[in-house]
Amino acid sequence: MQEIEIGRAKRSRRVYAFDDIAIVPNRRTRDPKDVSVNWTIDAFTFDIPFLAAPMDSVVSPATAIRMGQLGGVGVLDLEGVWTRYEHPEPLLEEIRTLPAAEATRRMQQIYAEPIKPELVTARIAEIRAAGVVVAASLSPQRTQQLYKTVVAAGVDLFVIRGTTVSAEHVSQNQEPLNLKKFIYELDVPVIVGGAAGYTPALHLMRTGAAGVLVGFGGGAASTTRASLGIHAPMATAVADVAGARRDYMDESGGRYVHVIADGGLGTSGDIAKAIAMGADAVMLGTTLARATDVPGGGYHWGAESHHPELPRGHRVEVGQVGPLEQVLFGPSETADGKSNLVGALKRSMATTGYSDLKEFQRVDVVVAPYVPH
Repeated sequence: MQEIEIGRAKRSRRVYAFDDIAIVPNRRTRDPKDVSVNWTIDAFTFDIPFLAAPMDSVVSPATAIRMGQLGGVGVLDLEGVWTRYEHPEPLLEEIRTLPAAEATRRMQQIYAEPIKPELVTARIAEIRAAGVVVAASLSPQRTQQLYKTVVAAGVDLFVIRGTTVSAEHVSQNQEPLNLKKFIYELDVPVIVGGAAGYTPALHLMRTGAAGVLVGFGGGAASTTRASLGIHAPMATAVADVAGARRDYMDESGGRYVHVIADGGLGTSGDIAKAIAMGADAVMLGTTLARATDVPGGGYHWGAESHHPELPRGHRVEVGQVGPLEQVLFGPSETADGKSNLVGALKRSMATTGYSDLKEFQRVDVVVAPYVPH
């Protein structure tokens, strides 16, 4: 790839966000009813390739259950209010109604409450009792502390999710999580991330992870770009990690690691582009936070928003579209790509002539830099 000279001491390459690319129709089209968006990871097959992000504004135990009933996966944040408080609903209501100027400070206070292992067990048990796949998330920092409780409670998919996760974290203050040893010793598939490039993703794949999350500070609630100067335009990031998946398959003798886009997926068009760039599935925050039956009530925030030392996100107002089922399956009452996400993905695939997700990863795309109107 051709490098660009930024200045005499620094060279770089051009990378692309989803807004910078467009999917190109092929010579063949299909009926959307003939398109499959099934997704399989490890022993689990899902009707839709959507994971609800482990964020308190998106996933409660009830939301995780509903997401599972609708054919996807709801990932519960085991460091959120549901494992810190037995009855968190009044606190969620308070977060929704906080003045913007007070939101960060008050959320820091709310999330300073210790995590209670007995609530971790109870929340997982609640989801399991509903008969859906149980997926839960911890940050790398909390994984060593709580993973035994999580696995004993009966989690099916274990997600290790941070702003960025590496296979070679270095610390002079504490023993870092040995991902390869940890994943080898677990009896459940592990999804880990985020990663934003070829090399870090390849290292994560070598740990034995079943899936790698792709993204860094790309969500609507994140201010990582402003706070740290770090940002990963998602079209290039997904394509780079898909390249790592391809090379790791050759290296490992055929082991397939799933690529899951996580961030910058504000509309159904972004979701289609993520699959087109090589993702097997997507993890959704903002798009599902707009549902009327998720905890955020029209607001959205993530763990970065209440970091005790360096917050890197805001509680943002995203509005409401309709119930979760309508957001996923329609009918859509607007033309802005915020509802009927599944229908839009199927239509994009049908319009370009592809019948399943792996085929759609081969669709042609062009660079078409976005110009706001």
